[in-house]
Amino acid sequence: MRRVVVTGMGAITPLGLNVKEYFDNIKAGNHGFGIISKFDAAEYKAHVAAEVKGFVAKEFMDFKAAKRMETFSQYAVAAAKEAMDQSGLDMSKEDPYRVGCSIGSGIGSLQVVEKEYTKLVEKGPNRVNPLMVPMMISNMAAGNVSIAYGLKGKSLNVVTACATGTHSIGEAYRSIQVGDADVMLAGGTESCICPIGVAGFAALTALSGSEDPERCSIPFDKDRDGFVMGEGAGVVVLETLEHAQARGAKILAEVVGYGATSDAYHITSPAEDGMGAANAMKWAVQESGAAMEDIMYINAHGTSTHHNDLFETRAIKLAFGEHAKDMKINSTKSMIGHLLGAAGAVEFITCVKEMEESFVHVTRGLENPDEELDLDYVQGHGVEMELEYALSNSLGFGGHNASILIKKYAE
Repeated sequence: MRRVVVTGMGAITPLGLNVKEYFDNIKAGNHGFGIISKFDAAEYKAHVAAEVKGFVAKEFMDFKAAKRMETFSQYAVAAAKEAMDQSGLDMSKEDPYRVGCSIGSGIGSLQVVEKEYTKLVEKGPNRVNPLMVPMMISNMAAGNVSIAYGLKGKSLNVVTACATGTHSIGEAYRSIQVGDADVMLAGGTESCICPIGVAGFAALTALSGSEDPERCSIPFDKDRDGFVMGEGAGVVVLETLEHAQARGAKILAEVVGYGATSDAYHITSPAEDGMGAANAMKWAVQESGAAMEDIMYINAHGTSTHHNDLFETRAIKLAFGEHAKDMKINSTKSMIGHLLGAAGAVEFITCVKEMEESFVHVTRGLENPDEELDLDYVQGHGVEMELEYALSNSLGFGGHNASILIKKYAE
């Protein structure tokens, strides 16, 4: 198995349109929540979201190309640009069939469906946009990134709901390990803060009904009442260690383990005993060769729903036993909400930055931990801490579990 390293990262988030701006805000404990501005949500059950602010597609890509993309694809292309720029990867010097793409979206574009369905009803079938389907389908994020950068290798669109971002990076890692590619752009993207998206998740009772942006997404708190919908994209450049060294790339971190399981239990609820998520974590650590006790930090899925936070805590205890009480566990969703298919990718980037800056961020808004939630969730303020490893978890509707283990790079 070939060693796989991270050489570039890009992010479009509710807290910034690049990795530096994003992580500076995370480190400061800021949040990206506000009253929904993309449409009038007065009659909806959820009124707060974590929207991307100030994004202008033509500042990141060709204007004509952007017009043929829905927002989720635009976010992916923009994040990919930053990741490519940081990596220094020069496609004119690469075999394009050895450079692939694994960028997923949990949903694709609900907005284009809303818009074109309205046309269908009001004006008839002949008025539907001929580009509706290629703008809507979720694989177009990977497709548009591949087109933008000439990536002719393996091109994947993993769709596992809220585990999409982590699975996308994990499958890219595995592809490089076994020799299917030398380089992969990997991550997730999402943009579905729109009427049918908010109405659908609210009808499921998954969204927070809080009116207070300061106290809406509060993972592990006894007053949590659901997640806050976010949007954005995270993309990373992964490549073999040999390839990165040969071109003199700066190595940001190494991916050393990946675990994926299914609860086979319920379409929306994680398994109550946490065994599926526990095995994903254990397998990721075992693959790395590290001992469970070597892992001191987990970036939790931590959605702020009752079931997720409880069952994920049980899973951590199952996987790590008594050592779980010695670990730092936080939720990035406490500041940027739930980016759905992009969540795991942006949280992966968060882990790499925490490793670089020896800082574990706060779980913002956590004031009154629930009784059974008795681990160290980094309450009150972030902590300075050297990290050799960071484990990132994602859990998706349908019972999808994914864990990915990142290690500080050392030759």
